[in-house]
Amino acid sequence: MFPTIPIGYSGHEIGLAPTWSAVTLGASFVERHITLDRAMWGTDQAASVEIIGMHRLIRNIKDIEKAMGDGVKRVYESEQSSLRKLRR
Repeated sequence: MFPTIPIGYSGHEIGLAPTWSAVTLGASFVERHITLDRAMWGTDQAASVEIIGMHRLIRNIKDIEKAMGDGVKRVYESEQSSLRKLRR
């Protein structure tokens, strides 16, 4: 929507899917609270991400960015013969 303006996402929800969705929709950076134990006392603990969740969050964001590609359409060598057949 705003290609020249970096958009961020600050997540305070339980779960990681909304953060992944924000990245898919173009968020350039994300902010999540991190904790050692979500069961600890505190106002943000329940919506915070534990260490293992942070690893999942980062891994999946990298996968999303890779899947989204760079926006350049390419025809690979392995696709050339099919392309010629389909363009007839």
